[in-house]
Amino acid sequence: MEKPADVAHPIHALLQRRWSPRAFADRMVEPEQLQSLFEAARWAPSSNNEQPWHFIVGTKADPPAHDRLVACLKEGNRKWAFRAPVLILSVARLNFEDEGTPNRHAWHDTGMAALSLCLQATALGLVAHQMAGFEIEKARTDLGIPAGYEPVAMIAVGYPGDPATLPDYLRERELKPRERKPATEFVSDGTWNGPPDWLTR
Repeated sequence: MEKPADVAHPIHALLQRRWSPRAFADRMVEPEQLQSLFEAARWAPSSNNEQPWHFIVGTKADPPAHDRLVACLKEGNRKWAFRAPVLILSVARLNFEDEGTPNRHAWHDTGMAALSLCLQATALGLVAHQMAGFEIEKARTDLGIPAGYEPVAMIAVGYPGDPATLPDYLRERELKPRERKPATEFVSDGTWNGPPDWLTR
């Protein structure tokens, strides 16, 4: 299922096609595809090239690992994400590696790596859905995350599936048109004020 963005201005087709569905096919993601996802994440930009990200992966090829990640999801996400053949938890290292001082960009940079992974998924014909709805402390304990690292987001990855597999209320969300605020609401000109003239033409 494709649901390209209804863009106001031209953007790259890969960005236009990326979205976050909840329906996943009953098909494993090949190891080569997984390798490509994390190679894309590897080359994301980061402050001082710190690369503060870490990813914990559970695939249905390793049911205990997959089950551990499913168990960390909040109930609303568990209802659909358990079908995804791959679950990934992104984790940020909070301090700079050499100095040990706080890295205030760690979450931002981990998000950059996660987006690189998600765009690569789109390029490969996969879909990825990032989630905030998981039990942070359970993830920290059950997945053995050490001190100095913070769980950021869960990501479900797989091949696109049939929305008919979803509960009614989720199927409706899956099928409705995508929406975004216009850029004029979040872009300002030089200071925190109104949008630039060139954006309103």
